Amino acid sequence: MIPVAAGELGFPVRRVFCVGRNYADHAREMGAVDQAEGREPPFFFTKPGDAVVAGLGEMAVSYPPATSNLHHEIEMVVALGGGGANVSPAQALSLVFGYAVGLDLTRRDLQAAAKAKGHPWDMGKGFDQSAVCGAIAPVAECGHPATGRIWLSVNGEVRQEGDLAAMMWKVPEIIAQLSTLVRLAAGDLIYTGTPAGVGAVLPGDVLMGGVDGVGGLQVRIVR
Repeated sequence: MIPVAAGELGFPVRRVFCVGRNYADHAREMGAVDQAEGREPPFFFTKPGDAVVAGLGEMAVSYPPATSNLHHEIEMVVALGGGGANVSPAQALSLVFGYAVGLDLTRRDLQAAAKAKGHPWDMGKGFDQSAVCGAIAPVAECGHPATGRIWLSVNGEVRQEGDLAAMMWKVPEIIAQLSTLVRLAAGDLIYTGTPAGVGAVLPGDVLMGGVDGVGGLQVRIVR
């Protein structure tokens, strides 16, 4: 269950979808070649529903096994209260229950090795406790944020900073596109991508992040 702001009942998680390379500056830092014109079509990957770590206050997240290069990726998370297939962008926002601040944690070394071999990189992304999520702000409280600062600090040093307006694919488009691939349903989470500045964290590090108008989170990496 993910806590919901304003003391409402918790939000039960069904599935977790993530959008890859949705900020141009992050795409460039990951070595993606800029498109000559237009936008790169969105692509998605998933994490298990039980990979979600959620709570109020500081959350403890264990440093995972089989990696020496665990990366942080701050994201705005969309929590769906409704679903459907082949949803139009005009209908998409009616499915949204609320928004939260999330961390897509990544075993970057495992992901890079899998990419180099043309293998799936599920184990670089979908490991235990790899999807951190703060409290959900219902739409009635926060509206549908399309602009606003998104940021992350590690031990007080700002590492990532951007604006939601820089997302190449906006929330209605993301929901619509994803609904052409799977039938969405209440309880689904969508991590909408991360701005530039991703980097490694170590046990003992304290991560703080936020999205203007949505909320924040705090995480301590533990052994």
